[in-house]
Amino acid sequence: MPRVLPSAWRTGAAALALSAAVIPGPAASAPFGGNTAGERPTIVLVHGSFTDASGWQPVIGALQQRGYRVVAPANPLRGLSKDSAYLAAFLKSIDGPIVLVGHSYGGAVITNAATGNPHVTSLVYIAGFAPKKGETTAELLAKFPGSRLTDAFNAVPIPKDQGAVDLYVKPDKFRDVFLSNRLSPAEAAVAAASQRPATPATSTDKSGAPAWKTIPSWFLVGTDDRAIGTANLRFMADRARARTVEVDAPHAAYLTAPDAVTDLILDAAGTPSPAHTPSLAHTGSSTTAALSGAAAATVALGTALLWSARKRRQSNRA
Repeated sequence: MPRVLPSAWRTGAAALALSAAVIPGPAASAPFGGNTAGERPTIVLVHGSFTDASGWQPVIGALQQRGYRVVAPANPLRGLSKDSAYLAAFLKSIDGPIVLVGHSYGGAVITNAATGNPHVTSLVYIAGFAPKKGETTAELLAKFPGSRLTDAFNAVPIPKDQGAVDLYVKPDKFRDVFLSNRLSPAEAAVAAASQRPATPATSTDKSGAPAWKTIPSWFLVGTDDRAIGTANLRFMADRARARTVEVDAPHAAYLTAPDAVTDLILDAAGTPSPAHTPSLAHTGSSTTAALSGAAAATVALGTALLWSARKRRQSNRA
């Protein structure tokens, strides 16, 4: 049975994909300046630690095909305060409304970078951190069991910076922690070999005022997340009162469930995908539920049968 949160909606997972480069296209040709899609928002995708923007490839292509302008900037991974300041400055180069999407540590970055920016209309967390003021991502990892990151790091000293290190996920841990063994060993080895390091400050910097306090938020929770932990994601999604979808996916959900990720972003942008996203049924001021495709079909069939039965009774009475 699909699990529907009291304040959440669900969609299904989708096909496997692994990327090595961002899809080029008309919508990506001008990364700064005006929004060529008119009133449609620009969608900004922010990657997390131990990866780069190329992981968004399946999602970028799907959004561009629907006419959206998409930008996937590099996240420096030098520390939450520095990375948030960098993204905040980057966002100022974009005209018009923005849907801001963050995966993993990128969620903490968008939480801080969007604060005070009136152009950011929606926040979308893809298995992302959503800290409150004063929290660190390390604290959130330890809140509930589920994260397997604790002993998964290799530390590499940074030359000419006394005591500073870069952190990498151990190659033999990467497939389990980030992918829940959903991709083949060969595909996981490519991802592990091409990872980008993060400094410890990405885990220890305290978060500032959270943008999710004032900006509507959407949240994708992977039910097999071994990096942040599914219970920790559920906690943050509920606290942010986010419109939430749970998907049978690992931490790197954009690789194993790109359709579900795309659909959530489209809903946040105000144009749900007719191919995948179910209609949302509002059941309260902050409660949203959804029917899966199969459930919707069942309701439609039931309605048709009821209507047919009523017509037969009317005919018999006549």
